[in-house]
Amino acid sequence: MTILTEEHALPAPRACGVARLSRTAYYRAPAAPTRLHDTWAMDCMGDSLSSGRADRLFNVLDEGNREALAIEVDVSLPSIRVIAVLEQRCTIYGKPRQLRCDNGPEFVADAMNAWGEQHGIPIHFIEPGKPNQHADIERFNNSVRTEVLDAWVFTSLDDVRDVSEPWRHAYNTERSHESLGRVPPLTFLPRPTTVPDPSNFTLCA
Repeated sequence: MTILTEEHALPAPRACGVARLSRTAYYRAPAAPTRLHDTWAMDCMGDSLSSGRADRLFNVLDEGNREALAIEVDVSLPSIRVIAVLEQRCTIYGKPRQLRCDNGPEFVADAMNAWGEQHGIPIHFIEPGKPNQHADIERFNNSVRTEVLDAWVFTSLDDVRDVSEPWRHAYNTERSHESLGRVPPLTFLPRPTTVPDPSNFTLCA
């Protein structure tokens, strides 16, 4: 399985088929990362505006230093939009060695698996019903929920973006994290060079 998913960059479900293994064979948590770009965790959250209109957030976290790389906000975030965000972040930060996610439809879609295969980025799926295998981003989602989504009344998607993006920056540069020795992510493990401001990039999807 490791050869198929990492050396040949096959998506895990396809690798299971090639190796004639049960689907549960690919539910394995990668070792805890110790450097940047080893593992990016990604997840989606649901919320609603004051009008009752549903909105979604797509979050990306570098597990090497718990840095929040993206909080993408829109009404719908299908796989093509997830891919566009990942493409943008890979352009800004460089691509990760692997991705970790749950079994949401935007992540198990054929387009997502094809993108991972094309870019040589294995996608590791957590076991259904085991959020502890996704602990870093689950903690991050909880912070987003309590400090952003539940703390403000939003009337538009732009309102959510205008609050979530400065919050993301403060999360990375100012907020201390107990798991990191009570320092912010970019103090715990800084990036080697200054990266462009993601807000200056426009998604093409």
